[in-house]
Formats: sequence, structure tokens, C-alpha cells
Amino acid sequence: MRRAGSRSRQWWAAAVVAGLAVLAAGLVWFKPWALWVDESVHEALPSAKAAPPGTRGTASAAPPSGPVTVAQGAFISHEHATTGTVKIIRLEDGTHTLRLEGLDTSSGPDVRVWLSDAPVKEGKAGWRVFDDGRYVNLAPLKGNKGDQNYPLPANVDWAAYPSVSIWCDRFDVSFGAAALART
Repeated sequence: MRRAGSRSRQWWAAAVVAGLAVLAAGLVWFKPWALWVDESVHEALPSAKAAPPGTRGTASAAPPSGPVTVAQGAFISHEHATTGTVKIIRLEDGTHTLRLEGLDTSSGPDVRVWLSDAPVKEGKAGWRVFDDGRYVNLAPLKGNKGDQNYPLPANVDWAAYPSVSIWCDRFDVSFGAAALART
């Protein structure tokens, strides 16, 4: 009989160890503490030095001096309450930057800023559409609150992507999104 009790204790010990391993793996995967940790970012509006003379085309086609907003939109909430605005800004040197202003959303694991060709839809219908078509994963979200800048790659035609999503890549869901309208 003693032998059966020893096996039973070994089985329970193994079950407890396996349960703790599953719990630890779940915590690493889901990172639930990220929902309660805010990270604020307050980046200034980007500026760039003008390109050297002769490198931007003709003088009559020279863009205006200083950063210019060429498209913008307001965030709507999806999986998490999300507010703020997004702008595409053309800098003096002709490059473009995506700027988030007054962003306020939840934090989470593997949250990213995406340009997408998917339409922005209200409610649950819009939660998972942004990876259905073409998208550009610009960068990990720098912070879930504040103002931040994301340079657009030179080979990306931002006009082909009429929406921006704060996308949780871990769970394939949009926290919030904005439709871009040309200004």
C-alpha cells in the first residue's frame, strides 16, 4: 500500500509542476500586466533639412517650406478604447512621416502601427480586417499615450493604404483605426 501512496504523490507533484509550467508560459504569451502599464511618448513634430539644390526637381515644383500635412484621420475604437489623430506629414526634404497625436489606447503585447488597404469599419466588424489585404507594418507602437512619429519607407506609396491601425500582432486584432483623408 505504501507504494501506491508514493506513486499518487509523485503524480500530483508532476501535475503541479506541469500546471505551473503552463501558467508561466501563459503569462509570458499573454502579458496581462501590459494592460495596466501606460507608456507615454511626447515626440516633437519632425523636421528635416531641405535637400541640396538640384536634387528635388525644378524650382517651380519646390514644395512649401516646413512640414505639410497631406492626409489625416481620427481614430475609432475597436478591441480597446482608442482616441487621437493620425497624420501623414511631408517634410521639407520630400520624405513622409506618419504622426500620431493625442493617442490614447491600451497597452498590450506586440502592438504595432500599420498602414493598410482595408476600409475602417465600426464595431466588431472592423477588429480583424487589417491583415486581410495589403498592409505595411511600420514599427512597434512606441507608447500607448501621447504624440509619436513613424518615418514612412521611401519605397512605400502611402496613398495606396487609406487606413492606419493600432494592431496587436499577438492576437490579430485592431485596438483602433483611422481612415486617412487627403487634406
